Amino acid sequence: MMIWRTAAIILFACIVGLCQAYATEKLVTVTGEATVAVAPDTAIIRIGVTSQDKTAREAGEVNAKQMTAVLAAIKDAGIADRDIQTSRLSLQPQYDPNKAGTARLTGFQATNQVTVRIRDIDKLPAVLDRAIAAGANEMSGIEFVVSEQSKLLDQARDDAIADARRKAELYAKAAGAKLGRVISITEEGSTPTPRPMQAVRAGAVPVAPGEQTLRAVVTVGYELGP
Repeated sequence: MMIWRTAAIILFACIVGLCQAYATEKLVTVTGEATVAVAPDTAIIRIGVTSQDKTAREAGEVNAKQMTAVLAAIKDAGIADRDIQTSRLSLQPQYDPNKAGTARLTGFQATNQVTVRIRDIDKLPAVLDRAIAAGANEMSGIEFVVSEQSKLLDQARDDAIADARRKAELYAKAAGAKLGRVISITEEGSTPTPRPMQAVRAGAVPVAPGEQTLRAVVTVGYELGP
């Protein structure tokens, strides 16, 4: 009795395995892609003041005075307090690199940098001009971003699914089969690459945000019918 039960289990496992293998052979898996080009509507800049003096106190005081003026200029350009955040604050000793042996302390360097989110991208040149004129002498980068990426990506997702179905129908037709129901959908995505700007100068600041490409990629598995 035990032998027959064991044989039945083995037979059942073999049938299931054959069914699974058969089902796998009746699948077609394709990748669909679509892109949406959109102009950025928000800019994020990191800008601040670096100053040096003989003592830590003097360096800090000079830096604080300059940074106060820079912050006032940024706010005068129409940037709200909630969109300004301190991102770097440091006070470091400076040594004479040309002396052999024991390094000689020459002074201190104070750095204060803020991250500013500019929700109206047309204000970017004015914000930069005002900040630089007020004493900003350090800028570590600028990013152009799309604030409503998720909603805009929905269009690309729809187009990517349509692209996947188009490809699957071509394969099914070539194989003499009919395209059936969707078995699986897997999405991959990519984020637009920030555009860095390492140097700034006073005066009119030329800014070209250009366009960013939002890309949707989906892998879809379809069942094939006779």
